[in-house]
Amino acid sequence: MSYLLGVVLFALAILISVSLHEAGHMLTAKAFGMKVTRYFVGFGPTLWSFKRGETEYGIKGIPLGGFCKIVGMTPQDDDVEPGDEKRAMWRYPVWKRTIVMSAGSITHFALALIALWIIAVSVGLPNPKFPSTEAGFRAEPAVIAIAPCVVVENAARACESGDPASPAEKAQLKDGDRITAVNGKPVSTWGDMLDVVRATPPGTATVAFVRDGKPDEARVDLASVQRPPLDDPKGATSAVSALGVALSPTTPTRVEYGPVAAFGATADFTGTMAVQTAHAMQRIPQKVPALWNAITGGERDVDTPISVVGASRLGGEAVENNAWLVFFMLFVSLNFFIGVFNLLPLLPLDGGHIAIAWFERARSWLYARIGRADPGRVDYLKLMPVTYAVILIGGAFTLLTVTADVINPITLFSR
Repeated sequence: MSYLLGVVLFALAILISVSLHEAGHMLTAKAFGMKVTRYFVGFGPTLWSFKRGETEYGIKGIPLGGFCKIVGMTPQDDDVEPGDEKRAMWRYPVWKRTIVMSAGSITHFALALIALWIIAVSVGLPNPKFPSTEAGFRAEPAVIAIAPCVVVENAARACESGDPASPAEKAQLKDGDRITAVNGKPVSTWGDMLDVVRATPPGTATVAFVRDGKPDEARVDLASVQRPPLDDPKGATSAVSALGVALSPTTPTRVEYGPVAAFGATADFTGTMAVQTAHAMQRIPQKVPALWNAITGGERDVDTPISVVGASRLGGEAVENNAWLVFFMLFVSLNFFIGVFNLLPLLPLDGGHIAIAWFERARSWLYARIGRADPGRVDYLKLMPVTYAVILIGGAFTLLTVTADVINPITLFSR
C-alpha cells in the first residue's frame, strides 16, 4: 500500500511541476500584455473549466501534462482575432519572448532550488568533501571498515551464502583500524592501500596498522578477485588481491546548513548537478542499446535513462522504505533535468523557439549593418519536417524508456 502511495505521490508531484511550468509561461505572457486564451492541466476531454477574463482555465481527463495557449506564437499562426494583432506573441521584443519561453524551465529550476534549500536546512546535503566514487576515496586516510565478505567476481552486489569471508576479518582486524603498511610498503591514504594490496600477490601478507593509537601487525591471507583497473572501471578485469575491507569515512557524508549558509550550499550543489546532467545527456545515445537489451531480457543498467513511469516507481520504492530523502532528491533531479532538456535549441521545445527568436534578431542586425533589407521572420512551416523528426525520435525514445521501466525497471531497494 505504501508503495502505491509513493507512486501516486511522485506522479502527482510531476504533474504539479508540469502544471507550474505552463503557469510560468502564462503569467509572464500576461504580464507583458500577450493574450492567453487557455490554461489547462492534462490533455484530452475537458472535465471541468471556467472562464475568467479572456482566459479559460480547466482540467482535462488525461493527467499527463498541461498546456497554455498564447495567441500568435509564430507569424504563421492563424489564431489572432481582429483587434488582437498587436498582442500576438511574435510581435513582441525578442527579450520578452525569451522570458516567456524560458519561464517554464525557470519554474523547474526554482522548484529544484527550493527543495534543495529545504533539504539543506533539514537533513543536509551531500558533503562536498566526501568522495562519491572509489577513485575519489584515494586521498582519504586508510581507515577501514570490515566487509562482511569478498565478492570474487566483478559484480556490484551484496554478500551471498558461499562468498568467502573477509581476509581482514579472519585476521582479526577491526573497524577503525588505520592501515600503515602492507608487506613493508608504507601506506598513508586509501589510494595507497588499494595500489599496494592489488599489487601484492594473493596469499599471506603482513599488514601493519594502528588501533587506538597503538601500532600492531597482522598476518592476512589476501583473497584473489576479478577487478577492472582503478582508473578504468569499465575496462577488462584481471586477478588482483583484496583485503576485504571498505573505507571507514573520516568525514560525514551529509552536512546540515543554517538558513543563510544553505543558499551557498544549494548553489554549489546545483553547479554539480548541472555538470552531471550535461554528462548524462551526452550519454543518452550510448544508452539506447542498453535499454533495448533490458527490454529483450538482459540485465538493466542502473545508468540507463528512465521515464516518468520509472521515476514514479522509484518514488514508490522510496516511500515504501521510508526513504523520503531519496523521494525528494528524485524530485529535484527530475525537475532539473526537465528544465535543462526543455532549453535545448530544438523545435518543438521552448529552447527551439528561443533559438529562432535570437537567430531572427541576429540576422536582422547583420543585414542592417551590410545595408540589406531585413529578411523578416523565419517561416516555421519550412521547419516542420525537422520538428516532426524531433517529435518522432523523442516519441520513440520515450516509448523505449517506458517499456524498459515496465518490463525491467531499475530498483533502489530490495523488495
